[in-house]
This record gives sequence, structure tokens and C-alpha cells, in this order.
Amino acid sequence: MLVRYAAHHLQHMQKALEQMNLKLTHVVSDIAGLTGLAIIRAMLAGERDPHVLARLRDRRCKADAATIARALQGTWRREHLFELRQTVELFDFYHRQIAACDAEIEAQLGQFEDKSGGQPLGDTGRGPKASRGGLSFDGRQHLQRLTGVDLTRIDGIDAPTGLKLVAEIGLDMTRWPTEKHFASWLGLAPGSKVTGGKQLSSRTKPCASRAATALRLAAHSLHHSRSSLGTFYRRLKGRLGAPKAITATAHKLACLIYRMLRFGTEYLDSGQDYYEQRYQSRIVAQLTRRAQQLGYQLIKNETFSVATSSPA
Repeated sequence: MLVRYAAHHLQHMQKALEQMNLKLTHVVSDIAGLTGLAIIRAMLAGERDPHVLARLRDRRCKADAATIARALQGTWRREHLFELRQTVELFDFYHRQIAACDAEIEAQLGQFEDKSGGQPLGDTGRGPKASRGGLSFDGRQHLQRLTGVDLTRIDGIDAPTGLKLVAEIGLDMTRWPTEKHFASWLGLAPGSKVTGGKQLSSRTKPCASRAATALRLAAHSLHHSRSSLGTFYRRLKGRLGAPKAITATAHKLACLIYRMLRFGTEYLDSGQDYYEQRYQSRIVAQLTRRAQQLGYQLIKNETFSVATSSPA
């Protein structure tokens, strides 16, 4: 909730800049970053020279000083500056509150038993992603201490998502006999609406589980992933559409998490190429069976496969 309020005041900050005809949002991707906040705080301190303000840019900012200076040619009306000052103060207040909440969460997590056995964290192969909704402490380390396994090795599962899942489902996975029971409890398993021996619908049942929502968001984040899970999601999305692909991928994530928490197994990503090879092998096997049923034989060629009639 605090993150939502901070984002809300960030939007008001952008609105106040637009009202002053300051196009800072056009040259700086994030006005809450180092460059944006440095310029805005200098404005509120009384600086009006666009060239002086532009020199406050961070060296990693893509826009040069001249471009930023041109974007800071605006009107400095008192009421708009007052609104900007109010939103910046509220933005800072909520970020202080978020930092206090993170400190309390970290203190509570430190009281749980260490199940990791002192094992160091391994490399996930994915670079860290900066997120305004992320944690200010090492959530991945605490997550491994709680569970004894590294859930963040699963593509799409970061430390905040893992901690959210553990908070919702707990650590005792014996409450669900199998991963299918667990997925059904989350509302991610296919439905079984049957009448007269005929299945009418396989839609998943509506569920208000926050753990399921977190898994769906994690599944949606795999769109550009070059992992086997990312390839699985993209293939289903092209065939069934995004909603069903997200549900199916969230189901797969739930099964992986169940195995790791229940049996302590480690997750190893087989990669995109391995998934594509398995998919191709399944397609070839299906075509071979179909050709045999029709009285043909599938012959492999270096560039393509052809079907020839089998001898009588």
C-alpha cells in the first residue's frame, strides 16, 4: 500500500512538471532516479538556470546536458512550484515509511531458524533487476535461510515474490499430498465440470489466493526469458492466448516450488535450446505415428522429412 501511495505522488510530480511546461519526463526515463530528483530538488531550492540544472545529470544518464537543458525551458509559476514541493515531500515521507517497514521485516525474518546449513547462495545467471517495489535488504539470503533452498533459481521468482509465497502458503508442504493437490488449492489446476460422463469445461475455478496472483505475475514476467519456462510460456501463448498461457505457466511454477519446499530438490534450468529439441522430438514422434497409421513411412533428410508410401 505504501508503494502504491509513493507511485501515486510520483504521478502528481510529473503532472506539476508538465504544468510548468518542463519536459523532464521526455529526456529522463525515471524522474525518481538520481538525475530526476537532483534536478527537482535544485528547482525547489531556487535554481532556475536550465544549464546549471542540466549539469546535475548523473553520468549514466543517456541524455546529454544540452538535451536536458532544452527540456527545462518552462514557466516557474508559484502555485505549480508549491504543488511540486508538496508532492516531493509526500514522496519522501512514504519512502521513509517503506524503509522503516523493510527494516522491521528484516528484523522479523532474522528470528526464524536457519535451514540453509550455512550454504552460500549460487549464481542464478540473471542480473539483478532494480525495482521500486523491491526490498532494501538481501531478501534472497533470508529466503534461503527460511526454506533451505534457493527458490530464486526458478525463472520468474525473485526474492519479494518468494517471500510473499512463503508468507501465504507457509513451509509445511505435507498439508498437500501431491503437487496436484497444491495446484488445485491455489486454483491453478484445470477444472473438471463433468455431466453424464462428458466433460463440459476445464476452466480453472475462481480463486482469491494471493499466492496464485503472485505466481501469475511471475509467469507473465517470463515473456522475454530465454529459459525453458519462458519458451513454454511463449509457445502456449501463441497457441492458446495469454490468459491460458499464464495460468498453465503459473501451474508449472507452483509444481516446481512444491517439489523444492517438500523434498528439498534443486532447480536446474535446462535452457531454451533443450526445450526446443524436446518439442521437436515430440512433433517428429507424432508425425511418425500418424504416417504409420495412414500406411506411410517418414524418412529423415538433412534438410527436411518426406513421407513415402510403404511397400504393400
